[in-house]
Amino acid sequence: MRRLIGKLNSVFGGARLSALLLLLFLLAVRVIDPYVVELIRLKTFDYYQVLKPRDFQKLPVAIVDIDEKSLAELGQWPWARSTLATILQNIAQAGGVAVAFDIVFPEPDRLSPDQYSKSVGGLSEALRQELAALPSTDRIMSDTMRRMRVVVGQAGGVDFVETDRNEQVQTPVALLGPDPKKYMFEYPQLLRNIELLEDAAAGKGLFSIYPDPDGIVRRAALTVIADGKIQPALSVELLRVATGQDAFAVKSDEAGISSVVVGGAEVPTDRNGRIWVHYTPSNPLRFVSASDIANGTFDPARIRDHLVLVGPSATGLLDLKATPLNPTMPGVEVHAQILENILSGSFLKRPNYALGAELVAAAVLSLLTIILVPILGALPVMAFGFVLAASWVGGSWYLFSSEKLLLDAIYPLFTSLSVFFLLVFINYRREEIQRQEIRSAFAQYLAPDYVEQIAKNPENLALGGERRKMTILFSDVRNFTNISESFADNPQGLTALMNRFLTPLSNGIMEKRGTIDKYMGDAIMAFWNAPLDDDSQEIHACEAALLMVRRMRAINVERKQEADTEGHTFFPLNVGVGINTGDCVVGNMGSEFRFDYSVLGDSVNLAARLEGQTKTYGVTILIGNNTAHKVMDLFALVEADLIRVKGKKEPERIYCLLGDMDLALKNSFAIQKASFEKMLQNYRAQNWDTALSHCDDVQKDRENELSRLAETFRLRIEAFKKTPPPAEWDGVFVAETK
Repeated sequence: MRRLIGKLNSVFGGARLSALLLLLFLLAVRVIDPYVVELIRLKTFDYYQVLKPRDFQKLPVAIVDIDEKSLAELGQWPWARSTLATILQNIAQAGGVAVAFDIVFPEPDRLSPDQYSKSVGGLSEALRQELAALPSTDRIMSDTMRRMRVVVGQAGGVDFVETDRNEQVQTPVALLGPDPKKYMFEYPQLLRNIELLEDAAAGKGLFSIYPDPDGIVRRAALTVIADGKIQPALSVELLRVATGQDAFAVKSDEAGISSVVVGGAEVPTDRNGRIWVHYTPSNPLRFVSASDIANGTFDPARIRDHLVLVGPSATGLLDLKATPLNPTMPGVEVHAQILENILSGSFLKRPNYALGAELVAAAVLSLLTIILVPILGALPVMAFGFVLAASWVGGSWYLFSSEKLLLDAIYPLFTSLSVFFLLVFINYRREEIQRQEIRSAFAQYLAPDYVEQIAKNPENLALGGERRKMTILFSDVRNFTNISESFADNPQGLTALMNRFLTPLSNGIMEKRGTIDKYMGDAIMAFWNAPLDDDSQEIHACEAALLMVRRMRAINVERKQEADTEGHTFFPLNVGVGINTGDCVVGNMGSEFRFDYSVLGDSVNLAARLEGQTKTYGVTILIGNNTAHKVMDLFALVEADLIRVKGKKEPERIYCLLGDMDLALKNSFAIQKASFEKMLQNYRAQNWDTALSHCDDVQKDRENELSRLAETFRLRIEAFKKTPPPAEWDGVFVAETK
């Protein structure tokens, strides 16, 4: 077996061999036809009927309906057989061709006078004898039945109480072809009518219907085996009796039953002798209330020359069936629709070759996929397969809508798609293994996000870039040169210190979905929205900056405790952060021999300048106008200045990021922010004294950054009071340093 599999693998290739084995497995599953496969197929056929039900046309089929109105007028069911005799007599007088009962009468009428006299106590003997002498209602009904063509209904089952009765005379049946009995549904027992009615009837038919496993009646057997004999369904027997035929016929072949012949019509069936009922929605034009028939208040044209079915639709009589078009169709209407199918020749057909056609379709679609995917690739084959699949599904629908032929569109489609997706999965798995090899090779040299991008797109290992809107962050440690001088004799300590603060700062960036571009000594450059898209890039960058500041403060607390314990001088570490958003070019930058994934552009330069200006303004985080515009309502922001940085002509409105929304919602912050904004307004209007008074308001609390920012403006204002700015001064601060 291993040699055989190895040889097949070498001939077909691993992917094709796996797909071929899957195809064989799925074909075997279809032949076995488990419940879930059958159910999906049946639901597809239901959907076809919902899309295009049979058009209702007035055919000579009528239902005498035991409905709620009849129960209200004639009393609870069962009615006296004399009432049913009246209904039969009125049907005959109206010109009904034949009548079939979708009801069984297995016991004598309890409302007949002779039965009533036995069941009711307290009657005098004279009254009892007088009642017993009255005509039996069963006799009245049987006498009426003998004068017309009536078919009594029978029920098949397994748990009926057996009674000593004469063997039922079998309805004559002609068998055309091999013995069909092994294909028929079988009821071990038969619930029959009382002999008086049975002997008076012109025919006997089964009204029992096997629903499909999900409880929906899509098919109804036209002939079954019951009580060991071939019996006709109620609709078949009614048609036989109405046309005066002596027998019905069953045609069969090696695949099973193919059709039932009755009343001069050949009705196609499935291999078990069932007709696929082509339904219309339930229609009141089929029904005549039984009370109207009994009272003689009906239109005789509704009955004249019609085949008449008598049965219940009243909910309490529990004869409601679920059909593809209606979850509560009366069972008697199902029989009526079967008769309409036969009379109109509107048959749904699922011939015995349907399974073979579906298997061939599944095999052809799948084999084309197996052959073409490795040659053409997934997308062209998917497009080609879509055309083939659409052709099959469209063909299935066309055959239903025009020929009323039922062919399964779903399973061949499912089979070919399963084969296609298996081939795609195998190819994907191969690429995934290649990506893992790339990750292993480059993980030690490149940033994790970039490694992932290369793993997904190895072709990107080339020089070049793309234009993107990005958010850039620069951070730098203040006075780190002075701090590093204290480690002149301890370079290992300096390295440990750098790792100590660079690690949590870097983690803060990556936790907020940032990509670290590079380290420049104690400085960090990072960006958002590349290589991975980030629709909240500005928010994530600001969150990362605040997180970096908090972590640096926590490190200072730890280092202060260590300095006090060890008895050496403590030098606090403070960080400055600049953030800006704008269009950049991002990609592999460098030479053919060495390149890095990096970002370039004016927006990058501005972010770097903003980081440098945090020292000028005495604050920790400065952000550009584009960034601030996106996060204005989410953080504690204050406009810091209009600034023209070195290398740019146009001024930039910059903002100081002071904290998150918790700070922004504090009343004390709102008051201080309002004072600063008034100061800035008067500063630009050159109202120096008023601006200074607002500086005083801001600096009442000198423990926060806004106070330090106000101090920067105080110094400027005092300088302008001594040396006023030129007349064309526009309030823009020109940064002379980077």
